[in-house]
Amino acid sequence: MNVFSPVASEQLSKFENGPALMNNNIFAISPTFAPTAIVIALSCISVVPTMATDTRPNIILIFSDDQGYGDVSALNPDAKFQTPNLDRLANEGIAFTNGHSSDSVCTPSRYGLLTGRYCWRTTRKQGVMGAEGECLISDNRTTLASLLREQGYNTAMVGKWHLGMDFPGAPEDRDWSKPIQDMPLDKGFDYFYGVPASLNFGILAWFENRYAAVPPTMYTNKKPNQRMSDYRIMPPYDASPQETREKLKRKGFEIAPDFVDSECLTRFTNKAIQWMDGKVKEAKQGKPFFLYLPYTSPHYPVCPLPEFHGQGSCGAYGEFLIETDYHVGRIMAFLKDNGLDENTLVVFASDNGPENHWKQSLSNFGHDSRGGFREGKRSVYEGGHRLPLLMRWPSGIADPSRRWDGVIGQVDLLATFADLVGATLPDNAGEDSQSFASVLREPNSNHQRLPLINHGNSGAQRRYSITDNNWKLVLPTGKQSSELYDLSVDRSEEKNVAGVHPEIVERLTQQINEIVAKGRTTPGAPQPNDTDYWTDLTWMTKKQYEELVVGGEIK
Repeated sequence: MNVFSPVASEQLSKFENGPALMNNNIFAISPTFAPTAIVIALSCISVVPTMATDTRPNIILIFSDDQGYGDVSALNPDAKFQTPNLDRLANEGIAFTNGHSSDSVCTPSRYGLLTGRYCWRTTRKQGVMGAEGECLISDNRTTLASLLREQGYNTAMVGKWHLGMDFPGAPEDRDWSKPIQDMPLDKGFDYFYGVPASLNFGILAWFENRYAAVPPTMYTNKKPNQRMSDYRIMPPYDASPQETREKLKRKGFEIAPDFVDSECLTRFTNKAIQWMDGKVKEAKQGKPFFLYLPYTSPHYPVCPLPEFHGQGSCGAYGEFLIETDYHVGRIMAFLKDNGLDENTLVVFASDNGPENHWKQSLSNFGHDSRGGFREGKRSVYEGGHRLPLLMRWPSGIADPSRRWDGVIGQVDLLATFADLVGATLPDNAGEDSQSFASVLREPNSNHQRLPLINHGNSGAQRRYSITDNNWKLVLPTGKQSSELYDLSVDRSEEKNVAGVHPEIVERLTQQINEIVAKGRTTPGAPQPNDTDYWTDLTWMTKKQYEELVVGGEIK
């Protein structure tokens, strides 16, 4: 049964019978085909009793950047652009309508995705990292990649990292002949191609494994974007940071002379396909692959290629998502062309809610990137962390073309992947990760998520929330009191019912206190957080925090 819009289904049909996808020339995009493609994938599924397969699935996890729930046409009937390839993932798999990122900004969300552990348990309690710095993921921490590599998978990451790298030398005194350390190759990935962080942080080059073919020896900074109220990162570049400051009134950051922001999506997709092409034979012989493909779109700079200009009815932002969808379509076509389609789990998700431009998209074009939820990126409310989460696995998902409305966290992917490949997580891995593999195998699964923690990450507004089934409690901070919402009848969080249900406020407060203090959500031995009590826990005192853990056990 097709539960999605007839428009999306019609465009999907056009895609399946459309012209050939573009080749590896990064500029060779077919204008005829461009409107019909966006595919973003995440793959993780297990053997279904009625749909058994002899091999473990290949897994592709596609992670977009600042894409809201309403930016997928299958989830938003009022969207001002179509995403037929994302819609295809929903039509042929499962659309999780209550899926959540582990944080409302980039770095902590990616940490939670890859480790199955909330980032606020680390030393980073707020904000994002720059391009350079000690990697937030410690070498002994289990990741999606290290888990699957230990199970015999080939592993690769292509795209945006944003979790810290150790570059050779200091700024203006680099030795680019030396390798980069403390980066994806040290966290479970066999291959890496991409950029270290969001483009505005610099140290930009086309890095492959530990080196850049063309090192970042020039300088630049944000430049005006003629098609969006953000910025561009594009030539001409400068010989020194001082020269950039004179021209742009900002200190220059390091960039390679051949780097252009608008090439990211094409280069990343080309490299992903090239890497998978080299693994097809092994995949068919029983050694599957895991590809983590974090795109840089639709994060600023919004810079769709000219071939996509004029498509959709939401300006450059819509065009950028249409281009993103096109590249997802290229990934899906590769799988089909190489006989890998049936046993590849493709997962698509976003790192957090839409940037503040959602307000302009809504007022200027009538497009709501939030999908009707409250606020956007950085917010503790639903618009900050409830996001597209789509999965497709033809040989592994029972009764595809369905929706799952129960709570799911991106932190849950680690335990889910482990479940699907038959691995067991130790107590000190995936502390906040709960497998939902049963949802993939059983259409009538009784899976119920343990209380899920979300985190607002906006300057002084660093608020925490806990969601248990339909009840969501936003914890107090400063002059702001507790807020309680019944999401089953109030998905936009408009009616605070904390005063009506004090017993639920008390219960949820006790639950979050225990989850925070014992270092884990899931059953198992308590694990230490990386710091002692921190001041953002304004609803409980340091003494209350310390009293919760006695001799390594919760009272």
